[in-house]
Amino acid sequence: GTEDRRRVQFRAPRGLVEQADALATVLETDRTDVIVSALREYLRNAAHDDDVKQEIAEAYYDDDISFEELTELVGHEAAANFRVLKDRLDEEFAAATADELDG
Repeated sequence: GTEDRRRVQFRAPRGLVEQADALATVLETDRTDVIVSALREYLRNAAHDDDVKQEIAEAYYDDDISFEELTELVGHEAAANFRVLKDRLDEEFAAATADELDG
């Protein structure tokens, strides 16, 4: 679609770039389309990998990523579930801390 595009510059192994260029030639497209497609597929697969999803959740619980970033990674439904759990964990932590202070 007409997504907002951001220019990104990075270094990659020469062989990888040559493979992307060769595939772009075969598909009659350009290097950017090949790399964007590969990145999109990688991110989609990562979001469905249980180990990666657990790391994403932990990063959210630790406030390393925002709710918006969480949603971008795992989708609205999973993000909403993680937020409910985080709120519950935060409440339990606050209650436990209060109990310790009262103790």
